[in-house]
Amino acid sequence: MTTPAVWGVIFGGLQTASPLAFWWLDTSTVYALGLVLIASIYIGFAVADGRPPIIAVESTVAGVFVIVAVAAITGSPWLLILGLAGHGLKDLWQHRRQFVANTRWWPPFCLVVDWVAATIIIIEIVGGVHFHGYIGPL
Repeated sequence: MTTPAVWGVIFGGLQTASPLAFWWLDTSTVYALGLVLIASIYIGFAVADGRPPIIAVESTVAGVFVIVAVAAITGSPWLLILGLAGHGLKDLWQHRRQFVANTRWWPPFCLVVDWVAATIIIIEIVGGVHFHGYIGPL
């Protein structure tokens, strides 16, 4: 699983650089959109799996991450960390359980993306990067 992990580091770095490509949006908005995108990918895997209960569960889980992402747009940027770290834990669980069929390489890749991005965003928050949508204490 070394290759998915290496690509995960690369994509985690790209994800945290994504606000540079969308300079007209608040940093928190760009990161929140990334979290929604990451969470929704498992819906596609669930549809490919084809079992209705799996589709329902993955859609519900993705919905929870959408709620966290929306709250992070104007709430604390730490909600982004919560969302990314939580999704990484979901990836770890998926890798161990194989809940959705045919995702052998994806969970390790996505876990690394999530946790690398969360780590870099922590560094940004502590370093004083301004998350424009945020109104309140850290």
